[in-house]
Amino acid sequence: MKHSYLNKTPAAVRGAVLAGSASAPRKAHGPSLRHLLQDDTGQDLIEYALVAALVGLGALAAMKGLKNSVGNTFNGVGNSLTNAVA
Repeated sequence: MKHSYLNKTPAAVRGAVLAGSASAPRKAHGPSLRHLLQDDTGQDLIEYALVAALVGLGALAAMKGLKNSVGNTFNGVGNSLTNAVA
């Protein structure tokens, strides 16, 4: 046969395609609802994105809580350096 992809199709479809018949069975367009509900591709990516968002929110909350403490520490170090140089 000339077309290698036709070797992988059922005989009835292969005959209809070769004969140029328009009555060859056709697949439905797009996945069915059952297939979409059972499909779990991309689930890991969504889970990682949710974990990253939670880590980011936790880091933001921790930074807001430590803002004054860190600021006071840097001011103390800055004042100590200024006094040591003077």
